[in-house]
Amino acid sequence: MADAGRDEVAGMVLGAWDGFIRQAEAVDLDRDSRLPGWRAHEICVHLGQWEDHQALRDLIASARAGGPGTPPDPDAVNARITAAHRGASREEVLAALRRNREATARYLAEEPAELDTAPAVSVVGRIPLLSVVLGQAYELAVHWLDLVSCGAEPPPADVLQAGLAALTDVTGALAADTRITGRVMLTTPDGGWGFNSDGTGWQVRRVAPGVVDGPAVEGEAELLLDAASGRINPVPAVARRKLKVHDVGGLLQLAPIVQKVPGIPGGPILQLAARTMGGAGSVLGRFFGRG
Repeated sequence: MADAGRDEVAGMVLGAWDGFIRQAEAVDLDRDSRLPGWRAHEICVHLGQWEDHQALRDLIASARAGGPGTPPDPDAVNARITAAHRGASREEVLAALRRNREATARYLAEEPAELDTAPAVSVVGRIPLLSVVLGQAYELAVHWLDLVSCGAEPPPADVLQAGLAALTDVTGALAADTRITGRVMLTTPDGGWGFNSDGTGWQVRRVAPGVVDGPAVEGEAELLLDAASGRINPVPAVARRKLKVHDVGGLLQLAPIVQKVPGIPGGPILQLAARTMGGAGSVLGRFFGRG
């Protein structure tokens, strides 16, 4: 999305932040969510900026240094932050969310543009910093859907589309990093996003409603995000035709990404493609646990 520029990325990310914060302000943070063991409190805590957790600051430092080091374990980071701030007050949690939103706005308004394409080490690997920043839109969209189970209103279409754009961009970055030549579309009744990768780079594009061309996963935006994040098992959704997988062989070209970064967003969709291929004795079938 670097070609689209900061203005478009800022609209997607900051719009998602503003909507998410409004919902967080309206719900009971002590209410249990659909995530086992997580209340709305834990969802919001791990999205906040705290004195002991300033993810964007660390990512900017990583990009300035050329992206050295290894990706952190997101589960370990989440466990540490939610445990450390389990007793934070409602006001403290909401303030932490606003700090993270403002840190993102400052980056987009003040940091030099050359940082956008500089590699930074994120939880999904070494990808350009602007792709990591846009990745917030994916996380906010998914966790907004989590907050619906706590009484929040459903996220609007523009936030869901921003989440899909972020998912597409990060997957394209990882495909390029893995030297994969391929393309994928995520399409909904409102349109969607796709990328092309030639192993040296990638390009993200908008997809018009009703267009399916090549490898694609088609469905409602909420369902695509839930499947990509592992919130649901996508196999029953395919059986009920709520998710449609097109050109499975083309999707399987991206399977090496899952081997390299097992916990990537979108991994369950690639695993779904492997299961859909049939042939329980195949190498991919065994890798993805088919049987």
